[in-house]
Amino acid sequence: MSDTQERWSGRLGFILATIGSAVGLGSIWKFPYEVGTNGGSVFVLFYLAGLALIVFPLLLAEFSLGRRGRADAAGSIAAVAHAHGASRHWALAGSLGVLAAYLILSFYSVIGGWTVAYALGAVLEGRASADAAEVQAQFDALLSAPLRMALHHAAFMLITAAIVARGIAHGIEAAVKVLMPILFVLVVGLAIYSIVEGDAAAATRFMFSLDFEHFSGRAALEAVGLGFFSIGVGLGLMIVYAAYAGSEISLREVALVTIVSDTAISFLAGFAIFPIVFANGLDPASGPGLLFVTLPLAFAKMPFGEIAAFTFFILLFVAALASAISMLEMPVSWLMRRFGWSRLPAVVVAAGSCWLLGLASVFSFNLWADWFPLGALPGYEGATFFDLTDQLTSNAMLPIGGFVISVFVGWRLSEQLIRSELALGPVATAVLRGLLRYVTPLGIAIAGLAPIFF
Repeated sequence: MSDTQERWSGRLGFILATIGSAVGLGSIWKFPYEVGTNGGSVFVLFYLAGLALIVFPLLLAEFSLGRRGRADAAGSIAAVAHAHGASRHWALAGSLGVLAAYLILSFYSVIGGWTVAYALGAVLEGRASADAAEVQAQFDALLSAPLRMALHHAAFMLITAAIVARGIAHGIEAAVKVLMPILFVLVVGLAIYSIVEGDAAAATRFMFSLDFEHFSGRAALEAVGLGFFSIGVGLGLMIVYAAYAGSEISLREVALVTIVSDTAISFLAGFAIFPIVFANGLDPASGPGLLFVTLPLAFAKMPFGEIAAFTFFILLFVAALASAISMLEMPVSWLMRRFGWSRLPAVVVAAGSCWLLGLASVFSFNLWADWFPLGALPGYEGATFFDLTDQLTSNAMLPIGGFVISVFVGWRLSEQLIRSELALGPVATAVLRGLLRYVTPLGIAIAGLAPIFF
């Protein structure tokens, strides 16, 4: 990249940026929901095993590649491969990650636009209706209005682009130093409110009871894969962020803090959401509708519901924005290195074209709602453009990228690189290489293939 002199100002900025990248909308509702519907604490045990055997080793591998390569995802892998006499074709894993991040951001920004719409609505309109039909109609009205959705999608993308355009220290780091404390305060505050006003006992049973009846082989694979997808390894996001890390920063500490923080926030989010859900007899399995339909309905029936609703949608917006920043930095850093551009034109091109692509996802909810690009294929009869993009990135591109990076670091790189970048002793280095060679790629392959066979 053309601005390799850019650096995080210190350890704190790097940590907050990686946490922000990991914590997204999925961490707010998907993690606690998956725990509750798949066996409670036994699911958590498999999830933690996935973090230890897949996510943590791969996160360390990406960190090592990024700080040694000092470039975007593809450039870092290419530089390290060249230095170790390996084929530069390994860099295709980084290029795949750039494309995946770009595609994900195109529809993630659309959903981020929903958080903008609802946060503004909580302030300007109150959104305090306790009528289920009216609340559902509000959500349906948003989805059926392509111009309105496109404008909110544009607003979310513009905010993301404005932050990334300011660079690493003055843009991304400055933003996460504000966003992450806000996110933590909001999720803790909402959790306290929800526990006091809702059914905390039912939420605790839902998330933590040892329920083997609802646990299966598929649930075990989902638990292993959930950590992989929630932290965001496999995309190369962490390669890019580590490229800006000074040599004095302990990559091991940052990796551990990132994983622990993301998991803690996910559990806190569960206590912010599910006591309200159960106190109002709502369905915890309603997916995105839980966030934009059932919870607004519940807030309207509770004391200080309008304040709680506004706080909740600000929380969603902050979580979405912190993740979107890292996804936009992926193509921006690639454009800067590939074409020698400065940061501003790279941001304009990446964000502008990503917004245009996102219009296809916008139209998937209205104008193109009946268009199923692969409808002739079994299993894709009802899949819109939005659905296909989500499935392509989550079920194919992320696992492939993570698998290749794991094999590359485990088999093609020297032991000395791992030891020097991670400050590991010989035994710890051998264990990490063993995981990256055998356990991590096998786990990624199994978790990645699970949606096909289950």
